[in-house]
Amino acid sequence: MTETLAVDVNRTGLHTLEAPTTFEANGPFAIALTNHGEPTHIHVHLDDRLSEIARIEASNHYVETDETRHIEVKTRDHTEWPSDLIRGKLKVVTAHGQETHYVDIEFDRTPAKEPVEVDPDLSKPRQTETSEVSPAMRALPVGVLGAVALVLALGAVFAADGINFVLGAFAVVAGGLCAVAANYLLV
Repeated sequence: MTETLAVDVNRTGLHTLEAPTTFEANGPFAIALTNHGEPTHIHVHLDDRLSEIARIEASNHYVETDETRHIEVKTRDHTEWPSDLIRGKLKVVTAHGQETHYVDIEFDRTPAKEPVEVDPDLSKPRQTETSEVSPAMRALPVGVLGAVALVLALGAVFAADGINFVLGAFAVVAGGLCAVAANYLLV
């Protein structure tokens, strides 16, 4: 798509010029001269620096009332440019020099960087596949420890002969069984 530099002529009065103060292009572009008033002659000129890479076929243009004239600014191939960035001035003149406007032109042959589109799914946490462990398998270590406690308590009961020791062993066994039961119920 060719870029366009818009220049308004006679919009705010006779022989007035309105154009941006700067314009950027990376290749050929068009100057759109739009006349809002009396028919007029308009002169366009590229300075020496811009003329190294660009040219305009005709510099004098007659623009009728309510007419838009497009002027092509052609450029040499990018490989023939003396540098990546060329800056210069475009002069636009009307009423035989009565009104002059300069536009700073910047030619940049480095291609514009394309915006990177990011997939919205990248902002969501990734679901990892986890193998489900059954509640019985999660309770296994507690059950094994409970069984070991029970065996030790029973062994202590047979080895000891006092009632206090038997009651303590019973409390340890009961505690182990409660821990196993709680683990099954919470899972």
